Amino acid sequence: MQRMCYVLVRIHHNRQQGKPSTLRQIPDTQEVYLYPDSNVSIIVEIVESVEPNHPHDAAKFHFDALAHDNSALSSHVENVTVIKNDRGDGTPSPMVLKGTQNVPKFNRTNVDNVAILLAVYRVEGKRVDVVLSMNIPLLADDHGEAKPEQVETAKAAFDTAVRSLSIIDFGLFA
Repeated sequence: MQRMCYVLVRIHHNRQQGKPSTLRQIPDTQEVYLYPDSNVSIIVEIVESVEPNHPHDAAKFHFDALAHDNSALSSHVENVTVIKNDRGDGTPSPMVLKGTQNVPKFNRTNVDNVAILLAVYRVEGKRVDVVLSMNIPLLADDHGEAKPEQVETAKAAFDTAVRSLSIIDFGLFA
């Protein structure tokens, strides 16, 4: 089933997700979706542009900020690439970062190894970064890690979401 997420953007993806707002508080600047069969989550966040001007550095900055927010014990960036938007819809080309973080979740003593997929869409002239991220638990203390086939499915879903994210109303950015 193909679903779309409407925030200020439209995203196509092929999984049915649940809303985690019944589990924890979600900031007004985020939309968070959980996969029903694993602890995989996909998040769309709208934030003020960060200081690094180069999109490559901005993606790393957002990854490092996420590691800090997650109290990650370690993090590693595997690669950063740009995905060219040639649709002609005005949506910026995203800078996509793939990495991992070792994160102690929910006050547990053991750490979870989480694959982090992150795309930053820098909205020039509005001082806004739209950040699309996916968290894929590879090893989890609560045994909530994604199975190998779920990891591949999640990565493919992230790629589809990155390539299809479209900002539908730039006027809504302050």
